[in-house]
This record gives sequence, C-alpha cells and structure tokens, in this order.
Amino acid sequence: MASSRASSPSPTPRPRPNTVFRQLRDTLSPGEFAAAVRRAAREIGEQVSCDARYIGRVESGEIRCPNYAYERVFRHMFPGRELADLGFAPRNVVRGGRGRADGAQDASGPFDSSDRHKESDVLRRAFMTNGTATVAAVSLGASLGGVPDTRGGGRHAGEAEAAAVEQAVRRIRLLDDRYGADGIYRRAARPLRIAYELLDANTRRQSVADRLHAGAGELAISVGWLAHDSGRFADARSHYAEALATARVAGDPALEAHAFCNTAFLARDAGRPREAVRAAQAAQQAGRQLASSRLMSLLTLREAGGWAGLGDRRACEAALARARTLFERGGTGTDPEWMSFFGMAELEGLEAQCWSALGAWQRAADHARRAVELQDPHFARNIALFTAQLAGDLAHNGEPEEAAAAGNRALDLLAEVHSTRVRTMLSATARVLRPYREAGPFLARHP
Repeated sequence: MASSRASSPSPTPRPRPNTVFRQLRDTLSPGEFAAAVRRAAREIGEQVSCDARYIGRVESGEIRCPNYAYERVFRHMFPGRELADLGFAPRNVVRGGRGRADGAQDASGPFDSSDRHKESDVLRRAFMTNGTATVAAVSLGASLGGVPDTRGGGRHAGEAEAAAVEQAVRRIRLLDDRYGADGIYRRAARPLRIAYELLDANTRRQSVADRLHAGAGELAISVGWLAHDSGRFADARSHYAEALATARVAGDPALEAHAFCNTAFLARDAGRPREAVRAAQAAQQAGRQLASSRLMSLLTLREAGGWAGLGDRRACEAALARARTLFERGGTGTDPEWMSFFGMAELEGLEAQCWSALGAWQRAADHARRAVELQDPHFARNIALFTAQLAGDLAHNGEPEEAAAAGNRALDLLAEVHSTRVRTMLSATARVLRPYREAGPFLARHP
C-alpha cells in the first residue's frame, strides 16, 4: 500500500491565471494580440507562431514562463518590464518537462515566409483602417487605465503607480516612432491627467515621489511632442511649460534639460529662433550636471538650429562642430532613456535642417540623404521626416526629378505614418515643384 501511494501521481495544481498579461491585452481579442506579438517578433528578427490559443494558455496560467524567444519579444513590446512584471513566474522556478516546453515549439514556428508576408499585410491594413488612435488607446489604456482615480484624498501611490506612469511614457514614444503623432495626441490626455493627479496622492517613500514627478514631467513632454508634431504649437508650449515647472519643483536637472530641449525645438519650428537659442543654452546649463556627451550634443544641435533661423552662419557652424565633437565621444550609461532616437541619422537630419534654413540646399540635401540611409527602420516617422526634408532640399536646389522621387517615397511612408509636420513639409515642396513638368507624378499624388 505504501508503494502504491508513493507511485501515485500527485494532483496537478490548478494553474493561476495571469491577470497582469490579460490587462496588457486590454481590448484586443486574443487573435489580434497574437498578431501584434508576431509583428513585434519580426521587428527584432525573432520568429514565433503565436496564435489565440497561445495567448489563452498564457492568460490561463498554463504557460507559467515563456521560452527565450517569446521573452525577447515581450521585452521588446513592453520595454523596461521583467518577466515578473508581465505576470510570469521566474524561469528558475519553472522546472521539469512542462516548464522547459512552454511555447518551445513556437521558437521557429510552422509559418512559412508567405504566411508571414500575408499576416504583415493584414496587420498593416488594420492599422491603416482602424487608425493610430485605436492602437494608442489599447496601449495607453494598458499602462494607466488600471490606476485608480486619486481625487478625493486618502489615496496612496506606490511603486506600481510610478511604474505605470513610466510605462505610459515609453508606449507613447514607441507609438510615435512607428506611426507619428496624429491620432495619438487626444488619447494621451487621460494618462497625463492621471499622472498629475498621482502627484497629489500620499506617498510613503521619497524615491516614489521622485519617480512620480519625473514620470509626470516626461509624460507632459511626450504629450507636448505629440501636439508639436501635430501642428498644435500652443498646446505643445503649454505642456512643455508644465514639464519645466515640474522639473523646477522636483529639482530634477535631467527633466529640466529635456523640457528646455523640446522648448528650443518648438521655438525654432514656430519661427522664434532667438528663443530657440536661449532655451537650448538653458538646456545645456542643466544638462552639464548629467555627464552625458550625447545629451550635450543634441542640445548643441538645438542651439545650432536657432542660429540657423537667425541667419547667423558662423555661430551655426561653430555649434554644429561642437555637436559632432560631443557626439563622437560616444554614449554612456548616463544618457537619458528618452534619447534612444538620437543616433548618427538624427545628427545628420538636424544638420540638414540647419543648412536648409541657411539656404545651403546642396549641403542640406547631402545630409538629409545620409539621414535617410542611416535611419533605423524602427523609427518610421523619422524616415518619413528626413525623406520629406530631402525632397524639399532637392526641389530648392533645382533638381525636380530627384525631388519628386523623394516626395513620392515620403507619400508612400505616410500610408502608415501620420504626421502633420511631414505633410506640411511635402506641401511646401509641392509648391516649389509646380513649375516643373518632371514633378508631374508627385504633384498628381499630392493632395
């Protein structure tokens, strides 16, 4: 009897549902979320045959920990989150055949290349028809939608609330990089409101209060950028000012440098170049406390943009030279997280804008062309932006055929990228190209 009892299988514990992962899916169906997982996998070179059944197994708790391929994909989809933050058990806890096999067959997957291309086209059409606002609503709602309203007093904010604000910032940046600002801006208003309400909640630790201030300020800057890129300059100015005030209250030089950086950018675009120079110089003063050469390079480029707007070629060239010297010192662990977009492509693009403002069209076109060639495919909005920049520079340089070709490429990109700023640039290019017969195909497509 003892032997019989020892050999009997022990009851299988009932799986614990992964409610965290279910919240991340938000209003998407399991099939829609699975499609988003497959798309994210392709973006980082992974192949997973995720389907609705797999999502169901994760949410039911049957899959306690994903395999390494899925882990990399989920980390890409939800930057800054560990497996535990996604509701999974630690890998070293999940042992035995079942733990090792969780999703193992999905690392390579049965999908052939034709299936993957078809799925990509279907998902692309879904984004085009449903609009970026739908995607944003899902992503932003998953970040702060579950944070309780803090109005009425007596509420507490802790690590979870601070992390939710930080995650909302990351998601806005990711959506903007891929799809542009139009359609996201209005959806971002609620997360921003909640973030600032959390500043009035009770916090037990100063570290949490500091994170909430930094997160709310960064969220204000992100929402301000969405307004900026959508052509809502007054709204953008208000959001940047709100972020700057938050930085001053919290004594946060990193947030202050970022707020002044964007203020300088906005001032340049709004036709206030002297303000752009002063804001960029104020950003550099705050940024010197952070020991980040790449940050100082970007802030110096903002100053160069202001000098270009003032028509001061000598000051602009000096600032561009300083920016390149600082950039070449390389990145460090002290570089702010929000600067992920700032690489050689961005440096080339910002320099192109300076030469364009100075009327040096050939130099501007050379730098814009390099910006397009060097840009990471992830930054779809920036590819569209620099392609539009190139089209305008070529048009002004008397190269209508090449300008029209670049303009057509930018229009192709606008099928997925929604940016008032890019459309405005292409409209200006179309006006320059109207006298040229060679630009006919582009002019016929331009609305």
